[in-house]
Amino acid sequence: MLRALVLVLLLANVMFFAWARGWLGAPPRQAESEPARLTAQVRPELLKVLPAPAASVAVQAARVAALACLETGPLAGADLIAAEALLAAAPAPVGSWARIEPAPLPSWLVYIGRLPDAAVRRAREEELRRLDLIVEPLSAPPDLAPGFVLSRHGTREEALAWLNARATPALRGVRVVQLQAPAPGVRLRVARAPADLADRLKALPPEALAGGFRPCAARP
Repeated sequence: MLRALVLVLLLANVMFFAWARGWLGAPPRQAESEPARLTAQVRPELLKVLPAPAASVAVQAARVAALACLETGPLAGADLIAAEALLAAAPAPVGSWARIEPAPLPSWLVYIGRLPDAAVRRAREEELRRLDLIVEPLSAPPDLAPGFVLSRHGTREEALAWLNARATPALRGVRVVQLQAPAPGVRLRVARAPADLADRLKALPPEALAGGFRPCAARP
């Protein structure tokens, strides 16, 4: 009886050894053995183990990079107020958007006009172009048009300096005038929108948002 039991145990061990070696077919956990895992790796040289502080910084940087900068505009008056109400209802957290004021437009012109006679206007334009000047036709406002703009500046002093530096008899009649340019309105910018908020902003009605939200022209 004891001999039979020993033979059974011996046979069981031989069968297990053969099964584990794969002689009787692939063992169930063969795919998890180290050689198989090493073979299945895809470009392991790209994997870099970072210490905990560096890993935290890298994760934070990845989260910031995933945030979208979106803006809409220009908007003014009632349209601006209505757009901010839409943002609040999106809902976009209070403080997550900002009003981006437009840069001041050049309002001082080096100008010649008015020149209502078409023949005189053409002759004057040709004369100015022979001086290698950029000649920009001016069609508004009515008290200045038709005429030509030779240069645009942010201040009267800059415009006068431009004109004085090119003083020549050919620039007779050229003067410095101020142009009251209408304000283009402000932009509403959400500088750091997570993916879910970005999707909600893009789904807002574009007709109420000057064409809808789009990527920022320049991140702050």
